[in-house]
Amino acid sequence: MPKISVIIPAYNAEITIAETIQSVQQQTFTDFELIVINDGSKDRTVELVNSIKDERLQIFSYENGGLPVARNRGISHATGEFIAFLDADDLWTADKLELQLTALEQNPKAGVAYSWTCFMDVDEQGKPLFFLPSPKYSFAGNVYEKLLVSDFIHNGSNTLIRRQALESTGGFDPACPGCADWDYWLRLSTRWYFVVIPKHQILYRRTPGAMSSNIEKMKEDALIAMKKAYQAAPPELQYLKKYTIVSFHIYFAGLYLQHRSHSSGVSQAQQHIWSAIRLNPKVLLDKTTQKLVIKLLLKLILPTKVANYFLQLMKKPLTLSDPRLEA
Repeated sequence: MPKISVIIPAYNAEITIAETIQSVQQQTFTDFELIVINDGSKDRTVELVNSIKDERLQIFSYENGGLPVARNRGISHATGEFIAFLDADDLWTADKLELQLTALEQNPKAGVAYSWTCFMDVDEQGKPLFFLPSPKYSFAGNVYEKLLVSDFIHNGSNTLIRRQALESTGGFDPACPGCADWDYWLRLSTRWYFVVIPKHQILYRRTPGAMSSNIEKMKEDALIAMKKAYQAAPPELQYLKKYTIVSFHIYFAGLYLQHRSHSSGVSQAQQHIWSAIRLNPKVLLDKTTQKLVIKLLLKLILPTKVANYFLQLMKKPLTLSDPRLEA
């Protein structure tokens, strides 16, 4: 049996799937099986996967069930001692599996390893435009309270999970596909310690037509996941709900400013920022909030094209070898 099972759910992923699989094949740790779950694709996804010659690679096709269902189907085929998930449009650095596995083997009480994420803004053809590193969170051990406030893991392509941890937690919840990752990390964190690799190892694509642009549906899912989280949280942690709601408002303000340039999107972002400040005025001391306020003011004061020009100047494009991505 392989040491690690890598599960890639794929739905109409012909533009990115080959590059995503290549990033797995280039891992310095090689004892893995690669399971692609074709989630009802109508494009050339299956054809492209079948053209890749690698005895570690298998593809299983199903009718479309959505991302959480596809991951659960992948779990049913997995035989590895550790499980990793990778979305069909994301990438890993070559040392991702090696360093996360080492961290888990050195910490037998830990069930989950995670790394830092580098966001890739790409065009509709998947070509990178900007590399934007996520904040360098290094929470380890019992991370439940931290996760309850905010999903610092950022995406479903991040973690390596011990099989025992996965089996003790169950599957991903299809009821809130837009927040199924956060819901799953929370459930894992109630039973298992986490370890962190202080390095940007996940390259998370942000494309114009991706799920993140469907903001209203994501908000609906986030509220479902939040309600579920606090129904399960103990009484002594219920006070954290205010801070979770603040994180919710800041996150969606950012999405509106990124994906909606028209006036209604700017208005929605303004409402979310104001709601966060009213709940917790100290959020203004946070650099993320400060950047959002600056972006909001530019969009409120300047014509759209001029505001977008200055927003582009605010971005600091990186290369994957840039030392700013290292610890």
